[in-house]
Amino acid sequence: MSRRISPTVRRRRLSAVLRQLRREKGATLEAVTADLEWSRGRLAHMEGNKWVRPDLGNIRQLLDYYEVEDTATRQATIDLARQSRERGWWTKFKDVFVPDSLVGFEEEASVVSTWQPVVVPGLLQTEGYAAASIRASLATPSDEVTRQVEARMARQDILVGDQPPTVWAVIDESALRRMPTEDGVAAGQLRHLIDAAENPDNGITIQVLPFAAGLHPGVSGPFVILDFPDEMDAPIVYLESRTEGLFLEETEEVGEYRHVFDHLQVTAQSHAESIRTMKKIHDAL
Repeated sequence: MSRRISPTVRRRRLSAVLRQLRREKGATLEAVTADLEWSRGRLAHMEGNKWVRPDLGNIRQLLDYYEVEDTATRQATIDLARQSRERGWWTKFKDVFVPDSLVGFEEEASVVSTWQPVVVPGLLQTEGYAAASIRASLATPSDEVTRQVEARMARQDILVGDQPPTVWAVIDESALRRMPTEDGVAAGQLRHLIDAAENPDNGITIQVLPFAAGLHPGVSGPFVILDFPDEMDAPIVYLESRTEGLFLEETEEVGEYRHVFDHLQVTAQSHAESIRTMKKIHDAL
């Protein structure tokens, strides 16, 4: 299975292309809006990636206005707009995932770097652990847990196929020791992490941040950094709160979190040491 196209990423890229074309034209948002007799916020929403399904007629109108005559550029932009209008697999879980949530960006990421101080990263969870963590959060009615677990497992499909992302997970030791032991959940989850870490072909690296590390730059909370294979798609940082997710895209913001992640990697145990730690915890159950 090859890497799938993510309409979420393509919409973001389309917005960047439109901003670039306008700037190359030397036009302001106000001037373009006035000349095309559009409503005040239409172009701002398009360039700000505030749309749901781009209108192909609007895209063609902008290409004409910006005098884009190169056939390849015009076709590439229209194709990008068409891909942006497609529906991602996660729309069948629209009762679980909000539009343009993390899964839409994970789908096309080349590198996923995640720091988790409390729980195992979602991409590495077993069904049993996922169900237990969802119940523990008290954020989901009991009759909806199964649906949440199904959606979380579907996310993990990106880890298999011809072009899976590289996953680098730094997990606090407390997350490994704070697992429910009933029904073999802890043993199953630890074994899953060990197997993933010992597989040399899956592109997954796991590092354990031990209690002995003391205070560290990651005390501010969990985050995910997503890098993409196309240079048009700038890296982003994802922060998750109890009620919503927040994406950071500014270069300085992403750089700050990358700096923290670099420190966490240096402070944490090596990949090999982390495997030994996970096996020790597993064998003690």
